[in-house]
Amino acid sequence: MRNFHKVVAEILEFSAKGGSAFGMTTGNIFNQRVYYMKKEIYLDHAATTYIDERVLEAMRPYFCVEFGNPSSMYRAGLRAKDAIDTARSRIAKILQCKADEIIFTGSGTESDNLAILGIAKAHAQHGKHIIISAIEHHAVLHTAEALKKEGFELTLVPVAEDGIVNPGDVKKALRPDTILVSIMYANNEIGTIQPIHEIGRIIKESRNGKTLLPYFHTDACQAAGALNMDVHYLGADLLTFNGSKIYGPKGIGALFIRQGVRLEPIVYGGGQEKGLRSGTENTALIVGLARALEIAHEERETENKRLTCLRDYFISEVENRIPKAILNGHRTKRLPNNVNITFLDVEGEAVLLYLDNEGISVSTGSACTSTTLDPSHVILALGVPYEYAHGSIRFSFGRKTTKEDLDFVLGVLPNIIQKLRDISPVRIEIGQKEVSHPEAFAGQGSKIKVGGKTYK
Repeated sequence: MRNFHKVVAEILEFSAKGGSAFGMTTGNIFNQRVYYMKKEIYLDHAATTYIDERVLEAMRPYFCVEFGNPSSMYRAGLRAKDAIDTARSRIAKILQCKADEIIFTGSGTESDNLAILGIAKAHAQHGKHIIISAIEHHAVLHTAEALKKEGFELTLVPVAEDGIVNPGDVKKALRPDTILVSIMYANNEIGTIQPIHEIGRIIKESRNGKTLLPYFHTDACQAAGALNMDVHYLGADLLTFNGSKIYGPKGIGALFIRQGVRLEPIVYGGGQEKGLRSGTENTALIVGLARALEIAHEERETENKRLTCLRDYFISEVENRIPKAILNGHRTKRLPNNVNITFLDVEGEAVLLYLDNEGISVSTGSACTSTTLDPSHVILALGVPYEYAHGSIRFSFGRKTTKEDLDFVLGVLPNIIQKLRDISPVRIEIGQKEVSHPEAFAGQGSKIKVGGKTYK
């Protein structure tokens, strides 16, 4: 960072020479300078994380030195294959599964697609019914919706106002022709942790003994590194995770496929990864994925405690300092780094931009859909109005997040919210018989209930 006094001297010199260049005045030149000198506070780790230096170091040899094709029979290729096999075994140890039950893909999205489409293609003759929750990541939701166009039937299991899937609702939705249930382990937007163990047990008990159907898949991209990944305890037949959420590289994912589960590939070619994911394996990224998962697993207990303290402190302070701020998702059954809050009467996108101007990075929901202004389907699934969903902001903490970072956010956030409320045309009032703008609730009724409170 450049010395502040030098910057001021430059501005004064610039002013003495005329004070305007490229249409900029002394004042806004100063503002630009100060803006770029601000500390950046990154609170969007649910979207993606930086690469841990230890992960980068493990990957480094496989970019420039050990670059052989793992499918080749010469020594350089065999060394690459050995690195992949070692990575597969290390991941399997954490998931408590066999090494050959791990398939590497290009992303969590691809793993979800392989699980859902692969099962559908392989077992369509046994049934065409699929069950997912209403708050699944779009990698699951859109894939399942695409299957509807091919004649499959889709059941969306609802969630409670705290974002929890009732295992009983999954049981009720099961049919003789159900071939797959996909319920995410922890939600990417509101951080709610689902009772995967209970759901897995219900699905297992539903089988008639003549078949392994229905299969159970869980998207664990957000859960990896923070929650128990033992696939036997979870009862999962298929489990998805990736590198970009656990301080590993982007562009790499994995899919656990329990032995005996039959899938059809969705990518064809040279037959790599047991014929389920053709294409030359990216050795460096695979090594990085394994190392990232190892580090996250080793440090999970300590880091979870630290992040939970920060999470609960931040939630409490926001609720105390800002009126009409409502936590989305379950208060305790949530990821240790996730805080999703709706600020009534404001647009989440506006809050995001104001915070960005302060050097603070947050999200209005899933980063994968941040280019659209449509409200989050996850927030709407909680049973709230359209305008409510538009005011949601996700703060997700990481390894470098400190209490000082959060205190800085808490110092600027109340003023931002108040400024936006002063110019907002929407009012969702609490405890009144009438709303200021009843059109905001068109088709939704006159009341909403979130976290045991009623908002009118």
